[in-house]
Amino acid sequence: MSLRKTTIFPASAGLQLCRFRWGYLLAIALLPGCTPSPKKSSPTSAVSSPETVLRISVQPTQDRAEQERMIAPLDAHLEKVLGQQVDFIIAKDYQDSVNMLVDRRTNALYGGVVSYFEALERGAKVIPLVAPIDAGTVRPWYRSCLVVAANSSIKTLKDLKGKRVAFVNPSSTSGYLMPVAALKQEGIDPDRNFAKVVFGGTHAETEALLAANRVDAIATNLATYNQWQKESKAENARMIWQSDPVPHAPILVSSDIPPELLEKLKEAFLTTPTGIKDLMGAKSAGYTLVEAEDYESIGELRRQINLSGESSQ
Repeated sequence: MSLRKTTIFPASAGLQLCRFRWGYLLAIALLPGCTPSPKKSSPTSAVSSPETVLRISVQPTQDRAEQERMIAPLDAHLEKVLGQQVDFIIAKDYQDSVNMLVDRRTNALYGGVVSYFEALERGAKVIPLVAPIDAGTVRPWYRSCLVVAANSSIKTLKDLKGKRVAFVNPSSTSGYLMPVAALKQEGIDPDRNFAKVVFGGTHAETEALLAANRVDAIATNLATYNQWQKESKAENARMIWQSDPVPHAPILVSSDIPPELLEKLKEAFLTTPTGIKDLMGAKSAGYTLVEAEDYESIGELRRQINLSGESSQ
């Protein structure tokens, strides 16, 4: 595995051929002439020529060391099945991961649903390939949530008026899009009705803002919140809202990847052993195939609340 540093900072044994559809509701590169950091060959993994190296940009969701640790098992599995080098590149932020895909510095992206639409809006020729299956629900979906301090007087969304609220990133589905949509349905405009709006950058940094009492509420996802509870980090926190199921973020791939490599990549993801975390931080039960239509409702939601094209600026 080659984890290239940014300039700033930071399933199952058999093929799962079933697909899930949800009414509700990533970047691998085959870039000629771009030579990644060298890797050593192993008996189980042959390194391909530079022009066929896969480069996957990953959105930052944890601190860098933790995310590198999460990437390692998936990287090893992909290289073993594909028989070639795979480079994961942790982006400095959500927008950077999309930029790499649009600029063709990578040819796949492991990120969020919103980033999928941002990439399309900026002209990237990408398709959704697979999505992780949540180990808790055994479904390819998750939930967004809003969390406050345990001793807070905030009990409902309306109680958030006049408060300090932290989101993850304007390009985050669970950390921005879903909670903002819910707030607007309640007649709450974050730009006008909150005393302060902060963007933490990652789910981990956003959680730290609440722990330090720098904000009154934060947006995150249920899997992250549950993980905090297991680590005793959420003892002083309480959830006040959670969304309906949201389809898990697709791994996006460039549409110009050769068909034979695309099929091998599908096989590699569909045979990912159970227990390997997906790179957004949740425990995964493997991956399942997805298609563009699975995410149409999320695109429609962005249009309804006038976010289309906004967060990619």
